Amino acid sequence: MSLEEVLKVVFPFLDGVDLAACMVVCKQWRHIAKDDYFWKCVCAKRWPSICKRPNPPTVTYYKLYQTFYKRKHQRTLLPPRLSFDDLEFFIDIWTEDKLIFSEVVPGPVLQRGIKIRPAGICDMLKFHLQGPEYKMILPVDPRFTIPWSQTVSVSVLVGRKDSNKVACIINKSMFDYIDRTASRALAFDYLVFSPYYPFISGIRAWISLLFMEDRSDGVIDVFGIEMDFCDAANSQEEVLWLLDMLDWK
Repeated sequence: MSLEEVLKVVFPFLDGVDLAACMVVCKQWRHIAKDDYFWKCVCAKRWPSICKRPNPPTVTYYKLYQTFYKRKHQRTLLPPRLSFDDLEFFIDIWTEDKLIFSEVVPGPVLQRGIKIRPAGICDMLKFHLQGPEYKMILPVDPRFTIPWSQTVSVSVLVGRKDSNKVACIINKSMFDYIDRTASRALAFDYLVFSPYYPFISGIRAWISLLFMEDRSDGVIDVFGIEMDFCDAANSQEEVLWLLDMLDWK
């Protein structure tokens, strides 16, 4: 059996969270996982009666799942001990061995995000930026360009002003997944937590380059850097709690 045939056998058995995760593995997986038949299978498990209607829904089953899926347990958190005013982020980006971006970013700057989106960005990226998910985005000014042919890596440290300690978020990870349909290049690394939290593991930090593509020159024009912890944190409070549990040195 080919890989595509294997995926088409496996995908109907996945739940929505796992199927959505498959969509960010690579372009081939994303193309296959977007088939609405698999999302109909997901909806049939959660809301069986919706699939019994004689007429299909006016929106896709994928959109139905996005709209109505909610976490089973809504977490109520105490106010975090950290604030973005206490933090600064050290972001370094290389092409091959050449440093092309190096900035110390105050927490509030990353928190504010991009207020005015540049003209010319693609519709899928607009949809992503307008979405309700919690995002931390740094506007890049001046912008920088990267040739498609070059490998790109990133490191991110976070510092606490109150204790002068530093923790690692991403340690020289490669941007090895590029979603050209959404104009995003993605890299990730697993967070390292304090020994005081021995049962917390497997949580990733994601960082994305937001870009516009110049096909004539074969480069991407980076106008923003986005960071998130969507495996475990979907609000400002959850992000701050997660950062507070890192292995600070």
